[in-house]
Amino acid sequence: MFLSKLKEAIICFKAGRVTAPFPLGPEPNPPGESFRGRIHLDPDRCIGCGGCANVCPPALIRITDEGCRRVIERDLFRCIYCARCVDVCPEKALTLSPEYQLSTDHKEDLFIRQELEMGTCQRCGRCFDKTIQNPLDKMMIKGFREEGK
Repeated sequence: MFLSKLKEAIICFKAGRVTAPFPLGPEPNPPGESFRGRIHLDPDRCIGCGGCANVCPPALIRITDEGCRRVIERDLFRCIYCARCVDVCPEKALTLSPEYQLSTDHKEDLFIRQELEMGTCQRCGRCFDKTIQNPLDKMMIKGFREEGK
């Protein structure tokens, strides 16, 4: 038995190094343009529509409404990098970055919390971002006609 283990050890030593020296050596080739890395959120472009939460297979995007506030929480440690949320975002607020070194000691580093001030549409009752106004919403604020005319 000892002899067979010795033969196996000699075969392994003859093979040489089979792993990349990445943490202590040079970084591997950077990913290409089609690489799916960490999700990057542009909070100024997000309107809080919730489309990303509807298509996410691992359900890592949670949306809760607290009055006129919409809270969107993203747990990136559960992400499978399918890019469905990026494809469905109408405002292109979500993009995939080439960042792929996501190891961390703290789980909070992979957590994104976003709060949006929302309003309710008087016509359909759906929530929308208050900063975006179409002409009909402006008319509702100003009134259809000025009084006295």
